[in-house]
Amino acid sequence: MANGKNEPVFELIKSMSKSEKRNFKLFATRLQGNQDAKFLALFDAIDGMDAFDEDKVLKRAPVKKVQLSNMKAHLYKQILISLRLMNVQHYPDLQLREQVDFAKILYNKGLYRQSLKILDKAKQMAIQLMQNTIALEIVEFEKMIESQYITRSISNRADILTSEAIGLNNSIQTTNEFSNLALQLYGLYLKVGYARNSKDVAYVQTFFEHNLPKYDPEKLGFSEKMYLYQAYVWYYSIIQDFVSCYRYAQRWVDLFKEHPQLKQGMVSFYIKAYNYLLESLFYMRYYSKFWEVLTELQKEIETDAEIFDDNSEMLAQSCILTHKVNLHYMEGSFTKGLALIPELKSFLSHHSERIDEHHVLVFYYKIACLYFGSGDNKNAIVYLNKIISTRDSDVRSDIQCFARILNLIANYEAGNDANLEYQIKSVYRFLVKMDDLHKVQTEIINFLKNLGNIYATDIKREFKRLHDRLVPYENHPYEKRPFLYLDIISWLESKMYNKPVQEIIRDKFLKVNR
Repeated sequence: MANGKNEPVFELIKSMSKSEKRNFKLFATRLQGNQDAKFLALFDAIDGMDAFDEDKVLKRAPVKKVQLSNMKAHLYKQILISLRLMNVQHYPDLQLREQVDFAKILYNKGLYRQSLKILDKAKQMAIQLMQNTIALEIVEFEKMIESQYITRSISNRADILTSEAIGLNNSIQTTNEFSNLALQLYGLYLKVGYARNSKDVAYVQTFFEHNLPKYDPEKLGFSEKMYLYQAYVWYYSIIQDFVSCYRYAQRWVDLFKEHPQLKQGMVSFYIKAYNYLLESLFYMRYYSKFWEVLTELQKEIETDAEIFDDNSEMLAQSCILTHKVNLHYMEGSFTKGLALIPELKSFLSHHSERIDEHHVLVFYYKIACLYFGSGDNKNAIVYLNKIISTRDSDVRSDIQCFARILNLIANYEAGNDANLEYQIKSVYRFLVKMDDLHKVQTEIINFLKNLGNIYATDIKREFKRLHDRLVPYENHPYEKRPFLYLDIISWLESKMYNKPVQEIIRDKFLKVNR
């Protein structure tokens, strides 16, 4: 009965490093008599499996079937306790909570002054690390002690604690408002991608302006600024104002440079700030700055290696891989970029349980574009079909739409004409369903539909006509959106001049970046 994907304790054990497993065994055997504990035998049995199988567990571990559920829960808890003790020194928020726990123990023993002393130190640390939620929890604990016992710690203690509570509450409320707005905008982006028309832009603008709270920039702390910049990044990204998006992403990165001590506690946000900065530069085609920032990020990751845990390492690797591919897109060096594909595939395979469908689709599309740009249409079709077969059409419907259009072009290039007419009809229906059949998409589909009726001697002329019809849309406020996903202009020029598409893109790149 293999069911590893749904077995939390199996997933947890498999996520552990060798040092974490060794530490767990030392932790579990710390008390005399625990060497033969059943949960240790269960740990060894599960650790030796490639996939969780209950029948094999029952054979390998001295556990009866009726005991297994409780034993797995006990083992799971013991592993988490071990990991917490092992990692507390690396995570400031864990250290803070540990101090609050110590203060609670002292309070319960009636040692109020000792409890308040620990709480005061923890509060100062929390404020320094911008952990306002924990700081407020500490203040509330202090208020509770002061309200029940006469400690005579400070004469105006009540006024000080009240003022601190009000200030922290206001800061937390503002932070929540900014973070809620940022999260809602991100959710909107995941569903539809970039704004498709004036209606989309008007909706996003109204939503953003209505939900953006009034604020005084001079009174904002680190957390408030971080979420405010994040909200602006998503807002400008969705409406395709990449210059403004770049400015706020840069402010976000600079915020961490101003407060380097906060990187460790917020390393995921630190990586995301760089990711959005690079993404903005990519869409701006600002190559020199893109190269500079990507090089800077790689050096930062190497320098700060000790602050990265499993999750942030995965995010950092994802970010670096994504923008290494984008670098090849900008340079027109698709064939050279194929060398990244084994690393991309390894990354997707290794983190398959942790990468969400959105990021999987993004990576599939980038791999497909690398193959297409290098002229390997067969492999491009393989990865495009992975996107097309996605069950949930609400996840990055934009990528799903343009994957279908690129798939039509790749099949045409590969000479797969037999089912092209059926595929065109299928793509047309999908675009209508997704409300993504705009002028550029319509022109491309109509052109492909009529290809079979064009004489070979006229084919270049028809490519030129389509090219001339699409070029004006490159700078259109809304119709330029398809060119963010697919450089259709360069493909048409490759057909017009009988050159590989990557050569066309490379020539354009060199003209701008000599």
